[in-house]
Amino acid sequence: MEWKGTIGNVQIREGKKWDKAIFPLFWKIFKGMEWNSITLEVCTIPLDTAKVRLQLQKQAVAGDVASLPKYKGMLGTVATIAREEGLSALWKGIVPGLHRQCLYGGLRIGLYEPVKTFYVGKDHVGDVPLSKKILAAFTTGAVAITVANPTDLVKVRLQAEGKLPPGVPRRYTGSLNAYSTIVKQEGVGALWTGLGPNVARNAIINAAELASYDQVKQTILKIPGFTDNVVTHLLAGLGAGFFAVCIGSPVDVVKSRMMGDSSYKSTLDCFVKTLKNDGPLAFYKGFIPNFGRLGSWNVIMFLTLEQTKKIVKSLESS
Repeated sequence: MEWKGTIGNVQIREGKKWDKAIFPLFWKIFKGMEWNSITLEVCTIPLDTAKVRLQLQKQAVAGDVASLPKYKGMLGTVATIAREEGLSALWKGIVPGLHRQCLYGGLRIGLYEPVKTFYVGKDHVGDVPLSKKILAAFTTGAVAITVANPTDLVKVRLQAEGKLPPGVPRRYTGSLNAYSTIVKQEGVGALWTGLGPNVARNAIINAAELASYDQVKQTILKIPGFTDNVVTHLLAGLGAGFFAVCIGSPVDVVKSRMMGDSSYKSTLDCFVKTLKNDGPLAFYKGFIPNFGRLGSWNVIMFLTLEQTKKIVKSLESS
């Protein structure tokens, strides 16, 4: 089937087949965003470790009086971890975190433009409807995290383990040991523990990030004086990060608790117990470090993505 048109911002020349146009585009964006995601993971994982500790922290009760929480706020949590466990502890889970970004980071971004084009149809002209953007981002986020869930599980378990009493051995000696231990003790299926809330979390956040970025950027470009430049990309990236954290935080907390604590029977059980024991605000624990991470992540990611698209466009038109 012959086709001429665009995929995202990339012009496809007449005479190229649809499948030959779409898959090279996916691969180029996948590789570019994979390395971008790896770099961002290394830079922002201390905030993610702080977020996980805050999300897993439950209200401790001594008698009838609630005791003071160990971790308080983003900076307080970072300082406590560094003081008690050493500065390197903030990078706990970095290896499975990199495994995760190689899979999830590349797939969710690389598939977005092709899937969005698939949903609107190859002959679509004009702005893509917001509903199609959300559907495409939701789809790619769900597919990507289903593949990457084992890496997320190991990452959370490594991050969750704090300072241990003298003589108590660590649960896992490293990321590879964690993968093998989970399989031996809990079975292969255990690597997909928390898949339900993880799919919901990443599909929602991916939809919020990509669709809101697309929509905010589209809105900004209609304002006189704004052009498709770095300032527009920066503002749209910040907006995408904020929407993603606001919408995705509750399922993120449930996901972290299910992966870090095997006592929960199901997603609903975790949700109900968290609400009952810690109150509704517990679903927004770790909001500030989460936004600090996702906000900076989105700005850099979308700035890089825009440059990648320009490079792909120039390659396709040459």
